[in-house]
Amino acid sequence: MSARPMPFQQGFWIGSDHPFDLHEAYLCFRSPSCWTLPDRPSSARLWLTADSRYRLWINGQPVGRGPARSWPHAQQVDVLEVQHLLRPGENTLAVQVYQPGYSHFAYVHRGTAGLLAALEVDGQVVLATGPTWRVRRDPSFRALVPRISIYGSGVEDRDLALAEGWTEPCFDDRNWSPARIVAPAEGPLWSGLRPRQTPLLEERTLPVAGPDSPFRRVECRRGPAPAERADPHQALRRLWHTARPTVLPDAVDGWYRVRLSPGEGVAWLVDLGRTHTCQAWAQVQGARGGEQLLVSYADKVVEGQVVLSDPRTYCRMRVTDRFRLRPGAQVAQGFGMRGGRFLIFALVGAEPAELAVRLLVTTATYPLAETRTLHTGDPLLDGVVSLCENTVRACLQDTLVDCVWREAGQWLGDALPQALALAAMSDDLRPLQVAIQMAAEGAYADGILPSVLPSEAHAYTVLDYNFTWVELLHLHHRLRRDGAFLAQMWPVLVRMLARFRADRGPDGLLRSQPGRRLFLDWAPLSRNEPSAVYNLRYLRALQLAAQEWEGVDPEWGASVAGQRQAWQEEAQSLAQAIRATFWEGGVWWDDRERTTSSQLAAALALLTGLVRPEEADAVLDALAARSLDPRDEHRPGEMVLASPFMHHYVLEALYQADRHQEVRAIIRERWGRWVQAGYPTAWENWNVDFPDGSQCHAFAAHPRYHLARLAAAEPSP
Repeated sequence: MSARPMPFQQGFWIGSDHPFDLHEAYLCFRSPSCWTLPDRPSSARLWLTADSRYRLWINGQPVGRGPARSWPHAQQVDVLEVQHLLRPGENTLAVQVYQPGYSHFAYVHRGTAGLLAALEVDGQVVLATGPTWRVRRDPSFRALVPRISIYGSGVEDRDLALAEGWTEPCFDDRNWSPARIVAPAEGPLWSGLRPRQTPLLEERTLPVAGPDSPFRRVECRRGPAPAERADPHQALRRLWHTARPTVLPDAVDGWYRVRLSPGEGVAWLVDLGRTHTCQAWAQVQGARGGEQLLVSYADKVVEGQVVLSDPRTYCRMRVTDRFRLRPGAQVAQGFGMRGGRFLIFALVGAEPAELAVRLLVTTATYPLAETRTLHTGDPLLDGVVSLCENTVRACLQDTLVDCVWREAGQWLGDALPQALALAAMSDDLRPLQVAIQMAAEGAYADGILPSVLPSEAHAYTVLDYNFTWVELLHLHHRLRRDGAFLAQMWPVLVRMLARFRADRGPDGLLRSQPGRRLFLDWAPLSRNEPSAVYNLRYLRALQLAAQEWEGVDPEWGASVAGQRQAWQEEAQSLAQAIRATFWEGGVWWDDRERTTSSQLAAALALLTGLVRPEEADAVLDALAARSLDPRDEHRPGEMVLASPFMHHYVLEALYQADRHQEVRAIIRERWGRWVQAGYPTAWENWNVDFPDGSQCHAFAAHPRYHLARLAAAEPSP
């Protein structure tokens, strides 16, 4: 599919009739009404992309959403097989495009909104976006809304009295405006068009209650509702925390009958069992008009209570959307997918009314072919395997993301432990390759790679993520031996490492770059410079880059060999400087001031070969002992415990020293606690009581990889 040329010769990017319809704009596009097919097609392929997100209906039937995240200069295009949805005669394509009007952690704003599509039927292009399409801004979505968080796009606040049935084929769009030409198909705004590299997510809609529901209703509460104009998320928080538990009659065929008084609210809390990428919505009958439906998403439980985020905290989380109901029957559904383990639905009355409401959730799942099962024979470790696999499944979207509830962003550093867990479950390494490629495509002018893919989160330019990228490239090549892909990435690798060479001081050690972060980690280790962790991470990247790359094209093999020699020499001089500065008294210190000594620095020293044979056992003993100590809090003077993310390096160092039993024991101790407490997914940190800490974070799923290696190294009798 990817080898076929894209049929956009006849098409253009189209937008709203008003060029500044940007901020929180939901644009509705319809194909020309005169478009017909003489016969039912034997094949039909729709090529479709948008800036920034779209939903598609064909002949009134919802088809899907996209596109995959990408940089605008390397825009991904979805390719859909749609012949089963077309019919002889008139057909209607309806597409809604959302444009937030600003960049966030999965999107880069280009100062315009656009839709590009072409339909190929039986080998001929029969329809393409252009001025014959009709467009209108959806008036039911309120434009003045806050963002969900510092990471994401806007809250959805809809007035369903203004909603139209515009996705239906029979809808009259003659009073809509002609679409405006925004740009050529592959012009200066969106260039480098390419087919989507990972599969479309599979959507499934399920009722929250009734015999067909796999979920359980945890709790229902009733109480006074906040004022109508209150912020939706704060309104939901107040309702949930002040209302009293109540028992409503069981749902009949999935429908709840609810009698509401003015100013009264009823709320349901639903546990999906584990975190999902999902959308909560409802069907409503009998509304008087003016009632509100609030839908929200939560991630974690603390002391048996679901935590509803407080938007006054750092992440400014307010994951609650609002629908104002019109009289009669209706569907209250928003545009975008959210994420979470818990759903909170709330109905707030305006006048005395008895409503029937059917609560639903649509989940979106990456179609991962899991080709590698793992059974350890240890019930607790088997529980860890399940916990890690649930976390990987929860955090696969169009690529690897860290946490679908809070930010749903692809962090470059997080991709390594995520990819290791993924590779232990499946042969599908497309998300890994996409992460490597997107980082290369988004490089800064000086060669430094972005930290969130794609985004303009310059405040999160994390320098050691560049070194993670080298590990990702090395992992991909080890698993795939793809010389062509390596050749494509090689200039990026050379330029990036050369940029860091300029940061070495007279003592041979690396210093930070102004305005950029050394590394991100929850552990309380010193960030003083020169930093042992930062320099050790660079050394590891140099060593991996200098290794033999099998399968390279002979035409450029000579230049590879020369560059490898230069990296080897730089690594040797850097290693000498690191050991002379940070090794003292049998301890690997994090800084010159001897402020802290951390597991992470010790593990990296082992992995880079800086620990001499006669020193290794003591360092390894200290490393294992700190992980096996069940305390999470740090005490001055002791080795700093690595975070779940950085524990990958701890386990790797122990494994390479054949300390397999300690690897197994650490996983039992540290990940097993979550299994024993009944949690379905791995946490962001050992303790996530801090505001907006997550209990489903994919970078903590790497024990799935380490357990698979242990099973392969020590097969059961």
